[in-house]
Amino acid sequence: MKRFFAGAAAVLAAASFLILPVGAVSAQKAILMDAQTGRVLYEKNADSQSLIASTTKIMTALVVCEHCNVLDRMKIPKEAVGIEGSSMYLKEGEVLSIQELLYGMMLRSGNDAAVALAIYCGGTVEGFAAMMNDKAKTLGLTQTHFENPHGLDSTHHYSTARDLAVLTAYAMKNPIFYQTVSTKSVTVGNRVMQNHNKLLWRVKGADGVKTGYTKAAGRILVSSATRDGRRLICVTINDGNDWADHTTLLEKGFSEYSVKELIRAGECLGYATVFSGEEAQVPLLAAEEFSFPVTQSEQVQIILPAPGFVYAPAVKGKIAGYAYVCIGDEPVGQVKLVYGQTVERTEKRSKPSIWERIFGVKK
Repeated sequence: MKRFFAGAAAVLAAASFLILPVGAVSAQKAILMDAQTGRVLYEKNADSQSLIASTTKIMTALVVCEHCNVLDRMKIPKEAVGIEGSSMYLKEGEVLSIQELLYGMMLRSGNDAAVALAIYCGGTVEGFAAMMNDKAKTLGLTQTHFENPHGLDSTHHYSTARDLAVLTAYAMKNPIFYQTVSTKSVTVGNRVMQNHNKLLWRVKGADGVKTGYTKAAGRILVSSATRDGRRLICVTINDGNDWADHTTLLEKGFSEYSVKELIRAGECLGYATVFSGEEAQVPLLAAEEFSFPVTQSEQVQIILPAPGFVYAPAVKGKIAGYAYVCIGDEPVGQVKLVYGQTVERTEKRSKPSIWERIFGVKK
């Protein structure tokens, strides 16, 4: 691992390295992302806006989980009955818990459950859609807009593979959301519901997330898998071979990339020259650790901040800038630096008088 002083890039962006030829995945748009670091391991047209069908319900479920007590119970209103598309077949006036409706929405993809939850949480479908868009803005999903809680086709209802991956990585941190989407089957009254996500049975560590389909949008799949504490998120849009593509991408993501500790907290990353100091150099220590998914062949560089010198005094523990972590020439993260010791300023001595120089005594 190389370390050197250089001018640092102003903007940090996660490097992207293809692990498969682009044509090897059937999807029109796709992405594979490491959830913890945000590193993109594979992408294909990942920023192209698309209809997203029932993967919309990822945001619906997240907003409900963050704003509602899932143990609360609600009476199903007339407006949530007989909604077009997939359904959990709600009946007007029946009473279900919010958690039961979440299961009906995320396992069976019930559009009626999505409307019921939207009305309960947001007052109206329109009010809830505004909450969805507020959350999208908070998460930085700049290529996403919602008009409804279920994902039925609408002109101004869209997202991208990248935004869906970022949304999902965030949502999977919510324990209620996670519990819901990782459940394989559940019984709600006389309804026995099995999760439509086949990857839960096919891929080691698979723990979510959501299927989607409309004729206009095509087959859409958002998946998650976790192994040894590491989570990968995969998204494919308009993919007729999505189960196989997700299996391939997830397996390659886990096998070809491993998370390595590139910098240890307290590690000396280099030295800065000290001007007017009692010592000529001061060590620069990492104030925190930095781990990142890398392949065996990737070259990691640590770039220390320019200009590489400091005027005394340098105080132990004081911030000394940032070290930038690069893979190849692309920055992927930064770590705060601190001075490893205190270097005091050298005391200036007055110029000796002629008497001192001749006789060694002060006049």
